[in-house]
Amino acid sequence: MDTKTSCEIALTHLKNKQFITAHNLFLDQAETLKKSELLKSALLFMLAGECKSRQGKVSENEIKEASELFLKYSKLKNSTNVKGALLCASKCLLSLGEFDKAKDAYQKAKTITQTSIQVSRPIVIIDDSKSIAMKLKMYSEKLGYSEIHVFENGKDGVKGCKDLFSKNKVPIVLLDMGLPDLGGDVVATKLLKEKIDLQIVVITADEKSTSRVNKTISTGVSAFIQKPFTLDELNKALDIAESEYSLLQ
Repeated sequence: MDTKTSCEIALTHLKNKQFITAHNLFLDQAETLKKSELLKSALLFMLAGECKSRQGKVSENEIKEASELFLKYSKLKNSTNVKGALLCASKCLLSLGEFDKAKDAYQKAKTITQTSIQVSRPIVIIDDSKSIAMKLKMYSEKLGYSEIHVFENGKDGVKGCKDLFSKNKVPIVLLDMGLPDLGGDVVATKLLKEKIDLQIVVITADEKSTSRVNKTISTGVSAFIQKPFTLDELNKALDIAESEYSLLQ
């Protein structure tokens, strides 16, 4: 059975909540590709880890394997998406609680400039402040995004994202932490359970060092913006999200 077929079968098992079977299939493929295709192997280890997490089990070994492979790939001379690999490594390291290593990988990623990615993805804004939502919408349009959806609370935002997923659309989510109904970490967790490779940019007035922000970031979000923000800061966050997305395709 080739890798693509095996992965499709594993994803079907994951969708049907047959987590043990899906985990074993992802893990077997990850081990098979470990020496020849670092990125594919890393992503498969992440998927295997997600299967264990959904069983309520610790996925530390799988996530550690993935982070090491992403970092190894980022050091190769012929690597084509070092920035994306470093960002994925950073997310893995965050989930492992290795904050210094995660910060180091993230900072390295920020220094890398990539050619512009063609803008075609939707933007989903989840923010109860009409003025902030309007500012985000205006800035996103200036950066070339045309399909923009705005929701004033977490429940509607999650529902709106699910609707886009059903149409095979993969948005970038601009998520406010201080929503009236659900916490930012709750919304992020719900969305990432639906689509584990989703890019979420957290927007908050909190300092990045606060426990609330750390809790939300550790769910697996792509970037962080602190209010008040500028067009340049949003542009950088969206660039990070696009770079991560391009790696996962």
